[in-house]
Amino acid sequence: MSAPVNGVGAGRSTDRPALARLVAVAADAFARDHWGRAPLLTPAAELGGGFADLFSLDAVDELVSRRALRTPFVRMAKDGEVLPPARYTAPGGYGAEVGDQVASAKVLQEVADGATLVLQGLHRTWEPIAELTRHLAAELGHPCQVNAYVTPAQSRGFDPHYDVHDVFVLQVHGEKHWRIHDPVHPDPLRSQPWSDHRDAVAQRATERPAIDETFRPGDALYLPRGWIHSATALGGISIHLTIGVSSYTRYDVVQEVLARVAASPELRGSLPFGLDLDDPAAATPVVEQALAELVTVLEKAQADPATAEGVRRALAARLARDVPAAPVRPLATVDALSRFGVDDVVVLRGGLHPRLVVDGGSVVLRLPRSAVTLPVAAHPALQALLTGTPVRVGDLPDLDAESAVVVARRLVREGVLVPVGA
Repeated sequence: MSAPVNGVGAGRSTDRPALARLVAVAADAFARDHWGRAPLLTPAAELGGGFADLFSLDAVDELVSRRALRTPFVRMAKDGEVLPPARYTAPGGYGAEVGDQVASAKVLQEVADGATLVLQGLHRTWEPIAELTRHLAAELGHPCQVNAYVTPAQSRGFDPHYDVHDVFVLQVHGEKHWRIHDPVHPDPLRSQPWSDHRDAVAQRATERPAIDETFRPGDALYLPRGWIHSATALGGISIHLTIGVSSYTRYDVVQEVLARVAASPELRGSLPFGLDLDDPAAATPVVEQALAELVTVLEKAQADPATAEGVRRALAARLARDVPAAPVRPLATVDALSRFGVDDVVVLRGGLHPRLVVDGGSVVLRLPRSAVTLPVAAHPALQALLTGTPVRVGDLPDLDAESAVVVARRLVREGVLVPVGA
């Protein structure tokens, strides 16, 4: 019988909780009073530090001028309209002819003319932001992604709108005036964009705002999905980061349940031959019968503990896919392995979501996309490693020196462990 030993949360960093950088209230108070419920604006003075370590003007120039970013990692907008990519992209010359690379000179012209530059997916392209994002996703239990909005003075990038994900807004540089209004469609799903309620959003934006403030460097805002917002830069270039939190919802749970009951014979049957769906008298009884069968199937599923466990596992696997583990340095790691020994120090790769299972004479380390099987004698060593604390290879419990090196080397090669300093 397989026995679960260690859960998904293993190896999470607790040195400096990411949420504490973004809000000044305790995590439980944030969860109770704000998460998915109400905005929270926190001045820089209450957070005890800015965001200059995460991003800056120089970081923007580095990404635009030296990194050969391609769409959709970059886009631009002006006066509420998204600009065609040809306005700010071009081929990179001989050996780099791909035509959708960001062109720094074009970006210069557009920004000088009042356009907003959006750098998307910074959790994949800028390491300080990537590290914060991994930790925040682990604390929240929901996937996160980060964009930067670079807006010239007195310019507005986008019309009033709402997002279908929660956001944290971090003012990095300059000042930006924000107007935030109550939702017209609370808790929108990803399939329910603001454009579905364009007229209602425009009307709400003319009413008295819930928040009407100028953000300065170090200020932070939490905004639940559905809250309407727009912003205008003041007095110079403004940069803010938007951390988008793709909250899993009860609807996601329902979808996973439906995926499981789809195996039911009652629901797999074809609708009647020749059914006229335009005829209410013919079609309505068929729909009612299907609904009744669905209720019966759901009642059976609810009574089966395997349903809840299956849904939980599916969502956990989805989260592991949506929140990639920290990157590894392949060449530095291979070089470290060439000299690997008992005095090397290793640590669990961040954001890996491992699960340890004992199965007979083996212990299996289950990962989002793979599994590593080792002799059961390695069980105590794996438990020590999955705490996330750096461990000297020779100090792995219950293994002699030779076995410890073999186990650690295998886990480094599999991308489970990282040599400290590699």
